[in-house]
Parts: sequence; structure tokens; C-alpha cells
Amino acid sequence: MLRASWKSLMARKLRLFMSAFAIILGVAFVAGSFVFTDTLGRSFDSIMNSTVGDVVVRPVSGEVDLEQQPTSQTLPGSLVTELADTPGAARADGNITNFGTFVVGKNGKLIGGFGPPGIGANYTDGPAAKGLQPLSLHAGRWPEGTGEVVLDEKTADKAGYLIGEKVNIVSSGAQPRIEARLVGIVTMAGGTAGASLSIFDTAEARTLFMEGKDAYNDIWVTAADGTSQEELRDAVAAKLPAGVEAVTGDSAAKAAASDIQEALGFITTFLLVFAGVALVVGSFLIINTFSILVAQRSRELALFRALGATRRQVARSVLFEATVIGLIGSAIGLGLGIVIAMLIRTLFGQFGLDLSGQSLILAPRTVVVSLAVGLLVTLIAAYLPARKAGKVPPVAAMRDDAVLAESGMRGRIIVGGILTTAGAALLGTGLFAEVPNPTYWVGAGILGVVLGVALISPLVGRPVIAGIGWIYRRVFGTVGLMAQQNAQRNPRRTAATASALMIGVTLVSMMAVFGASAKASIDKAVEAEFVADYVVSSAVGTPFSAEVTKELAGVDGVDEVAAFRWDGLMVKGERRGVIGIDPGHVGVLGPTPMVTGRLADLTPTTVSISQERATADNLAVGSTVDLTRAGTTKPFRVAAVHGESALLDSDFLLSLPALESLGGPKTDSFVFVTREEGTVPAQVGRALDTALADLPVVTVKDQGEFADEQRSQINQMLYLIYALLGLAVVIAILGIINTLALSVIERTREIGLLRAVGLSRRQLKRMLRLESIVIALLGAALGVGLGVVFGVALQRSLADDGIDVLSVPWPQLALFVGIAGLVGILAAWWPGWRASRLDILRAITTE
Repeated sequence: MLRASWKSLMARKLRLFMSAFAIILGVAFVAGSFVFTDTLGRSFDSIMNSTVGDVVVRPVSGEVDLEQQPTSQTLPGSLVTELADTPGAARADGNITNFGTFVVGKNGKLIGGFGPPGIGANYTDGPAAKGLQPLSLHAGRWPEGTGEVVLDEKTADKAGYLIGEKVNIVSSGAQPRIEARLVGIVTMAGGTAGASLSIFDTAEARTLFMEGKDAYNDIWVTAADGTSQEELRDAVAAKLPAGVEAVTGDSAAKAAASDIQEALGFITTFLLVFAGVALVVGSFLIINTFSILVAQRSRELALFRALGATRRQVARSVLFEATVIGLIGSAIGLGLGIVIAMLIRTLFGQFGLDLSGQSLILAPRTVVVSLAVGLLVTLIAAYLPARKAGKVPPVAAMRDDAVLAESGMRGRIIVGGILTTAGAALLGTGLFAEVPNPTYWVGAGILGVVLGVALISPLVGRPVIAGIGWIYRRVFGTVGLMAQQNAQRNPRRTAATASALMIGVTLVSMMAVFGASAKASIDKAVEAEFVADYVVSSAVGTPFSAEVTKELAGVDGVDEVAAFRWDGLMVKGERRGVIGIDPGHVGVLGPTPMVTGRLADLTPTTVSISQERATADNLAVGSTVDLTRAGTTKPFRVAAVHGESALLDSDFLLSLPALESLGGPKTDSFVFVTREEGTVPAQVGRALDTALADLPVVTVKDQGEFADEQRSQINQMLYLIYALLGLAVVIAILGIINTLALSVIERTREIGLLRAVGLSRRQLKRMLRLESIVIALLGAALGVGLGVVFGVALQRSLADDGIDVLSVPWPQLALFVGIAGLVGILAAWWPGWRASRLDILRAITTE
């Protein structure tokens, strides 16, 4: 039986490839996701090991929150000398670091940003942990005085600077514009992962980033020979003042790398979700392929039964073929996954996350998981066709038209109904109930509904096919009637093929509804609550120097300027968002309904809390709440309770001095500007642009431009999702091609008879094309229907988070249906061409 199965499989190489192709694509995304994220992890591990000393002394950080800006708390310079004399210490070095320092290229454009930071630092020849030298001089020399800078090799190359040339730099420090002469170029052990390095003399770094104070952000203490990191840490800790901690380099590096990888973990989840979609869609293709093959080989399988093969042996033979296809597809997919990882690395490199210096990591886990997933999905998809093959009766070998009887659809409808109901319940629970990890509930619910609808689609699709058939009969006559009847001949096959396309269209339609609703909500919020005439924001999403805000206040025609700062803090052990505002100009930030008190009355020791938080924590005006940031905890008196606002949407609102007292840096996230009454908007806008012309790190936008910028960010997200979902659509197209091609083989004799009685080649191609369009439109109709339902549910669940306007983009959804029809036309080309070339006499005599 195994030899016979192998020969049967090798005799149908084209079908083998088309069935394996779905697994290849799905496994490729799984493997590519793991390879890329493993490479990312290895790169950050290497970088983190290069950016810690044997012992790191720093202000007490508390719980690390990567969404929080670095603390502005510093260490006195005198502590470096004191720690250098610690028993077991070889030396101590103070470090100054600013994470908002970017190089401006010769073309006036910013280098880096959009994720990887721009780092300004002081030069020290102190080693990193375990004697590693983090930086090596590639060319030139180290900075030695005022007005000198050293850049990393890739930044200097991208910016176009050569040693000896003046470099333009922008910073979030007290001096937003820096001009320095390039005196050296360095490389960093492990690469920089897209970050840019600007290294200054220590005295210069103090002036630029420490307001001239003799202070450091942290101190590295190097262990003497024979002293362990733990021993040195304990000795150093004994000499530290309150509010300062010592940690070993190994633990600091591990914690930092782990936090970064956790923050970037969405990349793995994001990619694996699309890999899962591809595998689910591919399973429909495999089920369809094996079902058709079993039906076509019913006489062959009956002969096996007549010769003594048991039902189990026949079923095993089909599963053996599935195993071969699964292994071949998984192996090829694993290789293609490495290529996909390269493409992902290149794509992220365009956004600044440059991993070109790190070789790709193919871990044993990636190989095992990829092969196991591909094989398991294939075997599960082939199980039902294999069972069906085992039921072929031996007597069927005696018949010329041995055909497997179709089982009733009652059980299928019942299971589909249960899955749909359960999926809807899970979806509702994830969207509207307070449950842990609601995303998993929503994902499971969507999967359940989609699979349930796929099972009942033969029933649901009947009116769709009937409606399309009515049009076919009137437009294409007899050919249209035959196309409709062929689509209805095997409703399971038609529905399974359409369901593969349905999944992709469902997700695309859902995201289209969500995207349209998000953009409509932005337009509403800007129109209703945007009071400022202009908004100044970072071009790379990072906070900028507060000195920029002061400069804007002095521009001709400007009336008021209001700074706005995003940050994070801990309240009762939970992470909470906080917004820092200037109480003197709070009116520029738009209308904020107040329950009690006024935002204008906020002081360095008071806070305004949201009505929701006040109710949840039983707080009121006069209550005291402890706020913690970067290890610093201070009590604040509740001076006001605010309601919901589009801009000031945070549980806690603090004045800028209050936020700075907790260690918040003097950097602004946004600046809102109003012009003086009677001034010309265009003139004030040009004046603001001129004031910021040499600061490409920030941009000025009016209300319309600000709304356009927010909408463009949503469009970018949608385009990326559409591109990845295109993978599912490609597999669905292959499914239609496969179904039609196998159907042509299955109906060879029928096609020969139709040609013999006068059906032309053109009419035959048209008939198959119309069949393909029916399948594609059925999938599109079901997909758009489900997508709208899911999109509306998603929008309603996020109504309290700002997505409060429902917008269904009907023209865009109609375009999806039209594209599906075009897909049907293209998918039918090869099967139609192949059918039209069949020899009529041979086709008639085919058994």
C-alpha cells in the first residue's frame, strides 16, 4: 500500500506542489517570524552587554517602564572618586547619556529616529562588563575639547560627513542646536541596531546635557582581578547614599534586553497571527484537494479494497500522502522562512532598526516548530478525506462510474452552528467583559465564527449562488446556466474553496471598517476640541527640548504657547499614564469638562484625577495620592477632578514642575500654539516654520495638517496589514485554481461530450470562468458580511478609548467585491486553457 501510495503521489506532481504550496507559505511566515525575532534578541543581548559596567550605579529606578521617559535624576561627580576607592574596584567612570540627540545630514534630514534612539554621550575609556571595550576607534581620534564630536560609522556614512567637517546636531537637552567638528568615527561591539551615537568630551557633555553641573546619569565601577560582580556590588552598595542603587552588569544587561524584547514582542505576535491565518486558509485548500483526489480515485481505492486492503490501510495510504506533502511543504517553507526573515530585516532597516551587522539565527526550536506545525496542519486537514477514502466499498471497483456518496449536511450544519454561537460568545466576552487577556478571547471568537460560517457556508451560500445564477442565465444563456449548476453540483467543494477567500476578505473588511471609524473619530475630535491654531510635534515620535517651546513663545504673531508631556508612573503598584501641562495656558489645550476644581489651579504638589479613577479609588478633592516615578515617590493632594477629553485623556494631570519633581525630564511631547487676534494665519505659520527651520526634529502643523498626519498613521498601519493579508488571498487564489483544475480532470469525459455536441472552446472557457467568479464572489460576500460585523463590534468596544464614530466604507468594501470578481477571472485562466486543449475523442473515452 505504501509503494502504491508513493507511485500515486509521484504521478500527480502538479497537485502535490499546489497542495504543498499553502503549507510552504504558512510555515515560511512561522519560521521567518522566529528567525527574525531570535536575531533581534541576539542583537540586543550583544548591545546590552556592551552598555553596562561590572557594577552599574544609578538612581533607584523602581519598576522599569519603557513607555516612560528616562529619569532626570543624576549622581554627583564626587561619587565617582569615592567609588573608585572601593575595595575590589579597579576604577570608576561617570557616564552622561541623552536619548534625544540626533545628527542632521548634509541634506538637512534627520538620521535615525522612528524607534532606535539618537544617543548623545560623553567619552570615557572605561571598559564595559568583563573588560569588554564597547567602542573601537575606526578613524580619527577621540574628542578632547569644546566643539568636537565623534560619530558611529553608519551615522557618519548616512549623514555624509567626513572627518574635519562641521556636523549639525539637534538635541532634547538645554541646547537644542549643536554644531561640532567631526574628529573621529567609531564602531560598537554588536552594532547599534539603528541607533545613532554622538560622543562628546565629558566637559562638553555636561554643558549640553547637564546644564553645566558636575553630575552623571550613572557610574560604571570596574572590578579588579579576582573580584566578582556580586562582591563588588555589595562593597559599592555600602557606600551609596539613599535613592541610589548598585546592580551587577549581568543583571542590568539581562533586565534591559528582556524589557526591550518584551516591548518588541508584538512583532512576533503580529507576524505569527498572519502565519496562522495563512495556515488556516491553507487547510481549506488541502481539505479540498484531498477530497477531490479521493473522489477521483474512488475506483482505484475500491480495487485496493477488492484485493484485500482494509479500510484502515486505505485511510493510512491517504494520510501517508498527506505526511509526504506536509514534510516537503514544511521543509521548503523553513528555507523560505529564512528569506522572509531577510526581507523583514531589510524592511525594518528602512524604519531605522538596522540589524545588518547581526547574522540570522536559526535556532533548533525554529526547525522543530516549523516542521511540526506544517505536518500537523496537513494531517488534520487530510483526516476527514482519509476517513472517507476508507469507506469506499470493494464493489465500487466493478462500476464504470464509481463515485463516493455525499453524506448529509445535518451534522455539518449543527457543528457549524455551535462553533458560530460559541465564537460569538467568546468575541462578546473579549470585547465587552472584564477578562484577563481580552485579545485572546477576541481572537478565539473570530476564529470560531469564521470556522462556523465556513461549515455552514454550503447552506448560507445557496441564495448567493442562486442570485448570481439568475444574472448568468439572462446574460450568458445556456453557458451561464451550466456554470451555475456546476457550482451547485458539489456545494461542499464550492463552499470550502470560497471559505478560503472569505477568511482573507473578512479580516481586510474588518480592518477597513476599523480604519474608517478611527479616521472619522480623529476628524470629529479635531473639529470639536482642537482649540489651538498650530501644533508642534516631534518628527520621529520622541520628546524634544523644552527650549523649543520658549523660542516659539517669542515668534511674532503668537499669542499663547502650551506645553504637553506624556509620561508614565506607578500608582498602587500599577502602571498609569500621566500628562504634564502648563496650568497657565491650559485653555489652549481645548475644552476639558471639570467635575470639581480647575486645572489652572494645579501647583507643584497637587494633581487632577479623572472621574473614573476618583470613583474606582474612592478619591475626592482634598485626598492624598502617592505617585511613583523612577523610584521616587511623593504625595500629591487632589485639587481637581476632570471628565473625559480627547486630548487630556489620562487618569492623572500634573503641572510641569510637579512632573519634573518626580524626575521627569524637561522635554515636551507636543506644543500647542494660538495666534494673536487679527494676525494672518499664513504669516504666523511661516514665522513658526522659519523659527524651526534648522530643527528637523520638530514640525509645525495647522488643524487640517494635524488631522491628516493622524490619518496617515492609520493608513500606514492598514497598508501593512493589507500587504500581509495578501498572503491569505494568494493561497485562496491557488485554492480556486486547484479546485477548477482538479474539477476539469474529474469532468474530462463530460467536457468531451459537451465539446462533441457543439460547445466551443471559447464557451468552455467562459463556463469555467463564470464558475470561478461564482466561487470568488461567494467568498467575498461572506467575507464582507463578517468583516462589517467584526469591524462594528471592534469599533463599539473601543468607543470609550476615542474611536467613538462608526464609519463603514461601503465604496471600499464594494471595491473588495469587485477585486474578488477579478480574482475569479484570473484564477480560471489556466484551468480554462487546459480544458480547451483536451482532445475530444480521448476525453469521451476517459473512464
